[in-house]
Amino acid sequence: MSKNLVIVESPAKAKTIEKYLGPDFQVLASYGHVRDLVPKEGAVDPNNDFAMKYEIIDRNQKHVQAITKALKGADTLYLATDPDREGEAISWHLYELLNEKNQLKNKTVHRVAFHEITKKAVTEAIAHPEELAINLINAQQARRALDYLVGFNLSPLLWKKIRRGLSAGRVQSPALRMIVERELEIEAFKTREYWTTDALLTAQEQGFKAKLTHYNGEKLNQFSLNTQDLAEEAKQTLLHAADGQLLVSELEKKQQKRNPAPPFITSTLQQEASRKLGFTTKRTMMVAQQLYEGIDIGGETAGLITYMRTDSVNLSADAVTEMRTLIAEIYGANNVPKEPRQFKTKSKNAQEAHEAIRPTYPRHLPSQLKDYLTVEQFKLYELIWKRTIACQMIHATLDMVAVDLSCDGEKHIFRATGSTIAIPGFMTVYLEGKDDTNESDDKENLLPFMEEGRPVTLLDITSTQHFTEPPPRYGEASLVKSLEEHGIGRPSTYASIISTLQNREYVTLETKRFYPTDVGRIVNKFLTEHFTKYVDYDFTANLEDELDAVSRGEKDWIPLMHEFWTPFTTLIHEKEASVQRKDVTQEVIDEKCPECASPLSIRLGRNGRFIGCTHYPECSYTRNLNDDANATEEPEVLEGRTCPSCGSPLVFKMGRYGKFIGCSGYPQCKHIEPLEKPQDTNVECPQCKKGKILKRKSRNGKIFYSCSEYPKCSYALWDAPIKENCPECDWPILTVKETKKRGTEKVCPQKDCKYATPYEGELAHINS
Repeated sequence: MSKNLVIVESPAKAKTIEKYLGPDFQVLASYGHVRDLVPKEGAVDPNNDFAMKYEIIDRNQKHVQAITKALKGADTLYLATDPDREGEAISWHLYELLNEKNQLKNKTVHRVAFHEITKKAVTEAIAHPEELAINLINAQQARRALDYLVGFNLSPLLWKKIRRGLSAGRVQSPALRMIVERELEIEAFKTREYWTTDALLTAQEQGFKAKLTHYNGEKLNQFSLNTQDLAEEAKQTLLHAADGQLLVSELEKKQQKRNPAPPFITSTLQQEASRKLGFTTKRTMMVAQQLYEGIDIGGETAGLITYMRTDSVNLSADAVTEMRTLIAEIYGANNVPKEPRQFKTKSKNAQEAHEAIRPTYPRHLPSQLKDYLTVEQFKLYELIWKRTIACQMIHATLDMVAVDLSCDGEKHIFRATGSTIAIPGFMTVYLEGKDDTNESDDKENLLPFMEEGRPVTLLDITSTQHFTEPPPRYGEASLVKSLEEHGIGRPSTYASIISTLQNREYVTLETKRFYPTDVGRIVNKFLTEHFTKYVDYDFTANLEDELDAVSRGEKDWIPLMHEFWTPFTTLIHEKEASVQRKDVTQEVIDEKCPECASPLSIRLGRNGRFIGCTHYPECSYTRNLNDDANATEEPEVLEGRTCPSCGSPLVFKMGRYGKFIGCSGYPQCKHIEPLEKPQDTNVECPQCKKGKILKRKSRNGKIFYSCSEYPKCSYALWDAPIKENCPECDWPILTVKETKKRGTEKVCPQKDCKYATPYEGELAHINS
């Protein structure tokens, strides 16, 4: 029988650690929390200093029995759960449970914590044990008690005022508010038309584009050209004035330094895995847990990354030294900065761990581990490895170029911008992804050599119609980023916040965007109107700060609980008496019932919101929320356009995904089209051979190319197509792909074909 018993959370972690410790140690898993609050009212007693009633979690009963049995033959118990508040709480609950059973008599109990599962880290932790951190335990108890009290008191109120089965959470409710407020912003957004004018030019046999910035001696703003007539007039004026060429009036060159992003913390890992890998936050944390706990890499089991719940961007000195040596070996000594890079943690309460997320052994190259990892494990490990290595490399140096080209003196000016990478530095390894942005990618263009005072050939001038777009809906990456910026939640809670909102059906995730459901809107309306303080972003963040103060020993948790509970429970009782169900589930609108002339209201039904008469049940008039009524204002007519199907006027309409153009003869005619008409590339679809490939814009503004026969044909591309057969596989088209690393290339779009060759043709037809 082993004299030393070590307890961790998971069997995978136990298996890895047991190999490091040898025969004198037995390692068992608790399988997460061993006990929790009793699932009924009264589990937290506010009248008795918030005393809590716990019970063993049924599914872990057998694991507790196994630990109790093993402990009988051991002299020393090591509690080795994760190095954060949650892990501290698991160890404390197990300690309390065993102590109540009188199982710790004549036993030595230690708390050990390590931030990476490597032999060195584990053996050092065992050699230098500590005690349970009571401050962290108190902070976690306060957090659990707050969540319980909010849930058990606010949820029944939602049942009475909205519908049964609803619930509200302390941190989920502000997150729901974010999503609903963004949706309301989108619905209230007024679309405005504007036009941009570009010159298609060529120099040194290279095509490029320049944007009109000054017209008739005046600087243009976004809405200077806001109709097709104005844009067409400007185009003709410019073509006449230019007479086939523009003059390079000013050329500015400068170098710009770009520094690498810091190593991953929990929130940035979740964001980047969402952007680059398409992982949900839940999936990211699950795969990261596997990499942390240990993977068999050919006879050796090792934890491949450090602990993945952290707010800190610090890296250990040993790890940085090893990375700098590795960078010099792989990428050259010239890519190693003179001094190691240090990063400052942005979060003011960073305290969950001592290090950022990094590879435990930087010399474990992703390519070397690929055969031992699942596809998802490899993708995430490679992402972490590249980001960590890049953060200790030299900055990238970019040559920025801005060219002003004029005609008719300085009366009309176009501007072209571009950049080239002079010294790639960290960009050789990694470049951080971006969230939704409306910024132009013109700076990424490569411009040909030009000289001031020299003419440049003008191929054509194009005018393009645009419509202003509302802010994008939240995706997982942007929601996590916003929660972090507002100080709502902590690293271990972001994934559960998102999962809870979806499980409660307050939001849906469609095309990787969050949409509030009708129930989610009503719940948010109730909370923001009647519990304003408790869904306020600053209040929620300040409460997190106070819990952090408890974990640092700067504040007592019981007075904090009283400060929260007294006004909260008073408000619950007030709203129970003063708020009626119809005040919450009905919203009177400025419209009369066509049957009885009573006011109409938006109401919540079993299948969502609808419009109904307030004189119900005497009057049973209802209609769908989005149905047009005779009393509603006339839709805006699109001037100069008629429906190609029936000849009726075309009008602007608002749908679930924003504004679009539709036939005024609906529902007899169902013709619709996007605000920006797709452009024909004159390339035949290689899949159906019936349609043409059209240049389109997605709802988030990203350009893509797809078949005109959609939905009959689903062929689509991200890169511009050209009429050329692939020399290797004979596929009917090639695409033009631009990257910073490889420049512009002709590439075969077939996945199995690797054909790629430099492209030096004109890009006018592609970029127009």
